[in-house]
Amino acid sequence: MASDRRDQAVRAAVEHALLPDSQPVVALLDTAGVRASAAALRAAFAAVTDAPVLHAFAVKASPLVPVLRLLYEEGLGAEVASPGELALARAAGVPPRMTVLDSPAKTVAELREAIDLGIAVNADNPQELARLDTLVAARATAPPPVGLRVNAQVGGGTIDALSTATDTSKFGVALRDPGARAWIVRAFLDRPWLTRLHTHSGSQGVPLARMADGVRAVYELAEEINEAAGRRQVDTIDLGGGLPVNFASDEETPTYEEYARLLAAEVPGLFDGRYGLVTEFGRSLLARHGTVLARVEYTKTSGSRAIAVTHAGVQVATRTVYAPASWPLRIAAYDAKGLPKEGPAVDQDVAGPACFAGDLLAVARPLPRLEPGDVVAALDTGAYYFAHHYAYNSLPRPAVYGYTVRPDGTVRFAAVRPPQPVAEIVAESGGELRDALVAE
Repeated sequence: MASDRRDQAVRAAVEHALLPDSQPVVALLDTAGVRASAAALRAAFAAVTDAPVLHAFAVKASPLVPVLRLLYEEGLGAEVASPGELALARAAGVPPRMTVLDSPAKTVAELREAIDLGIAVNADNPQELARLDTLVAARATAPPPVGLRVNAQVGGGTIDALSTATDTSKFGVALRDPGARAWIVRAFLDRPWLTRLHTHSGSQGVPLARMADGVRAVYELAEEINEAAGRRQVDTIDLGGGLPVNFASDEETPTYEEYARLLAAEVPGLFDGRYGLVTEFGRSLLARHGTVLARVEYTKTSGSRAIAVTHAGVQVATRTVYAPASWPLRIAAYDAKGLPKEGPAVDQDVAGPACFAGDLLAVARPLPRLEPGDVVAALDTGAYYFAHHYAYNSLPRPAVYGYTVRPDGTVRFAAVRPPQPVAEIVAESGGELRDALVAE
């Protein structure tokens, strides 16, 4: 079980001295779990269609080159949304044919680079499509696949900041706005090289039924375009990603299988072989397989509240610290030897090291009473947590290790990212330019 592997990895991390005084925070990634999630995604869609499906991992969920390489070896491509993410995907060896460029703010240079490399592009808006008109016209050969992102306007979920299919979302062409549908159809008829439709209606807090509504709306639009064109101009539909993650327990729900079967029931024409498919899942592939470990430095009582001061806070769990109601984290307690902590549960705050009062991973959380030297584990942090460092108080980026539990129970660690040295923090903060503002 994943929880058993995690316990073995925590104990081994302590035994291997991965949490010394100089590095009191470390992130662990369960490679077997990542492989299992990738396999489950592939199997879920293979069970409902024989059509080609590109599963493009949303790089923003974990912009770490070894992670992208692992997923590529498991058959996944990359969905990128910036020059940096594209560079990471290329460094990982993801080929252009398995890469998709999305972003609401692509520059001409970004568009030109993607087209020259042979990377599929999803245009976000009419102005971007006009830029592509110029770039495509200048080419002697056909461009790589080009699509248009459509906001199906089916509604949001419980987290407003992540809801991409609301009436006023910044993403894509708003399908239900006056005149928009007709404009989209005409845009395709005027551009034979425009062959894809893209939507993304899912994310954390969005129910599967609403995600399916968005996919259905774009499928129906594809059918309308192809009927108007008198041919199969739209040959691929990019479904986006956004499968929610259960952060409340070890139960994995919803699953890729549930979602694929729901789509097959609600939008059967999507899977009859006439359309190629693209998915862009991110969080759901990685979240459950990451763990942040932090040493407890001090414990205290303030008022009647027990507080454990640790080295993991806003720098590795930014969303949880600033929006705890939307992003609660499970916390597990281990003793100084890396063994599961035992004892009666006591309500405790698990605090981070940053210098503001709200830097808390958990508030009044029932845990065995923590002591200095113990280890706390923030669970389900494999996506959007330790890979997205927030340099509050100039806190360093933690080391990241992948781990594999061998049949004999021993644990093998592989370095994914080294800990950030203080000298690098100084360099990034203009250390070599210290006299720049005082020199005459």
